[in-house]
Amino acid sequence: MDFCSRFTSPFRQGTRTVETAAQLYVRGLLQAETKNMERMEEVIPEADHQALQHLLSESAWSERAVLDQVAQEANRLLGGHADSALLIDESGCPKKGTHSVGVARQWCGPLGKVENGQVGVFAALSRGTDVTLIDERLFLPEGWTSDEARCQAAGIPVTQRSFQRKTDLALTMITHARQQSIGFAWVGFDGFYGSDPAFLRALDAQGEVFVGEVHKDQRIYLDDPHPSVPPAQTRHGRPPTRLQAPAPAVRVDQWAEQQPGEAWQPVTLRNGTKGALRVEILHRTVWLWDGEEPQARPWQVIVRREIETPTEIKYSLSNAPANTPVPRLAFLQGPRYWIERALQQGKQDVGLGDYQVRGWRGWHHHLALVMMSMLFLLEERQLHHQTRPLLSGRDIRALLNHFLPQREMTLEEVLRQMEVRHRKRQAAINSAYRKQQLNE
Repeated sequence: MDFCSRFTSPFRQGTRTVETAAQLYVRGLLQAETKNMERMEEVIPEADHQALQHLLSESAWSERAVLDQVAQEANRLLGGHADSALLIDESGCPKKGTHSVGVARQWCGPLGKVENGQVGVFAALSRGTDVTLIDERLFLPEGWTSDEARCQAAGIPVTQRSFQRKTDLALTMITHARQQSIGFAWVGFDGFYGSDPAFLRALDAQGEVFVGEVHKDQRIYLDDPHPSVPPAQTRHGRPPTRLQAPAPAVRVDQWAEQQPGEAWQPVTLRNGTKGALRVEILHRTVWLWDGEEPQARPWQVIVRREIETPTEIKYSLSNAPANTPVPRLAFLQGPRYWIERALQQGKQDVGLGDYQVRGWRGWHHHLALVMMSMLFLLEERQLHHQTRPLLSGRDIRALLNHFLPQREMTLEEVLRQMEVRHRKRQAAINSAYRKQQLNE
């Protein structure tokens, strides 16, 4: 509760405040086994489902103020070091229907296929094995941004109704983190973002060091292609105007397959719960050219294979300085794993995907409170690291349920909760029958 008391000003609006409801919601995220508002009400003595719903969907408190404070607090714990990284990834949540903001048939990571759902792009700050989410952006497919009425119904601000690619959202978060003076040494991301040349060049232009995975069919130049406009072959017709490279690019996986065994350098990345993670690294300076720029860009390619599973190969590009040692490049490539872990922990520990809201405001409010909760878990793990190095989010939640009050489960309370659930289920059944009769 001392932690929650640090986050008070974002929940105050003039003479009104929703501080208490916000604290109860965070308690619900940490104490309830199922993270929806009905279950929170059943566990937290003072919680009221309608008040929590109002907090998320109706109250006008600033989720941006909460997220920015989370980022600053996380920076105090993790930022400002040579091994501090800002990591980018996306996560999808399956959703039924067509009314939830941003919902569409799109790739849903948890299901591993295209399905109806919402997708958020996330930023996490990491250092070593510690990581926490600090920012988010909801992806709106073109089917949404091209439909003003739909955007209006979901409460999407007018300034957010233009279509933005996921890489645009990622770049916005990276720029915002720098504006907040968040101390990260490089940016890491997966092959979806690494395969976007415009995204990589934008980061390079902003002076950001990046290490991003790319797909195995990424094309590279082994020497500077020195693009130029070729001379005219005949006197007739228009002379050439487009830049061309005198030699073709090669696929990165084909180049890697041609390298001798001694070119792979063994590197130990870190010690984990299953022993040391040992990999082999293939590295060289290559050139990337998009067919438009007057000069190709000399970047580093890093190919990694785990010694235990040599068939699993990852390819990455980086604009790190050419004299960066190979062990350092291998280290920079590794931490992208931790945002995947952060997203998984967010879903398992504090209900990142368990929200009961449809609108723009509710989605962002829920995520802001989730990131508050994740920051609390990070602080507790760091505080007790020396005495409890394996302390998990589940452990902390179990302790909270011991020390914080819970609703007393008398027979009368059990029956009351059962009646509430039955009324809601019956209302849903009645609604389904009414819709069926209207359609007939």
